[in-house]
Amino acid sequence: MFLNITSVAGKFYGYIPFGDIVLYVTEFSAISFVIALFFTLVVYFTKPEKQLESQIGGFDRLNYVSLEELKIRRLMAILCGICTAFAMLTGDLFNYALFLAVIGIANIGIVSAVKKEWVLNAAYYYGIIAMISTLPLFGGAALILAKTGTLSILELAGKHQDLLFQKMLYAAGMVGETGVAPFYAAKAEMFRAPGAPYILMIHLSSLLIVIRTAEILLTI
Repeated sequence: MFLNITSVAGKFYGYIPFGDIVLYVTEFSAISFVIALFFTLVVYFTKPEKQLESQIGGFDRLNYVSLEELKIRRLMAILCGICTAFAMLTGDLFNYALFLAVIGIANIGIVSAVKKEWVLNAAYYYGIIAMISTLPLFGGAALILAKTGTLSILELAGKHQDLLFQKMLYAAGMVGETGVAPFYAAKAEMFRAPGAPYILMIHLSSLLIVIRTAEILLTI
């Protein structure tokens, strides 16, 4: 059973062409874009020098995060948020794969300045998985292009071709890039790094990307 774009993503409002890059706006993509943009603005207007560190009794240990470290993480969190926001709107499978790759790099960058061994080890393992996952991600997009002659989600939504294997490859690449199960174990220790709200961008980007990928794969 094939689903059209409106049955999956809601009302279709139109598309915005930028040469070869076409953004399309539906109810789902508009809401997801606003959510990602909102949290990106929260990170942008957060001043690292005003962050407070708290300690409650003897149950926790005071963690001090340097200003330089917070500034680096703020920059990478903003980059992650921008890529996540536009990944919600893009109408091209290749551009979407590029956004996924940059989001993976930004997630590593958010914790790259943390001077804690277990966090850096987790980022290293996650980075290896993300690099390996580029093969099925871009390979899936290439196979879809070879079979259908297009990477446009709008065009693919009307073709109704059998792309099960290509979709499985594309989904596997997304799973590795975002670090969700079964690869979550390699990424989990990254969340122990102190310094919110920047760490929250890793969670937000993964959540929105998983939902958006499901929407794309159901549509095409």
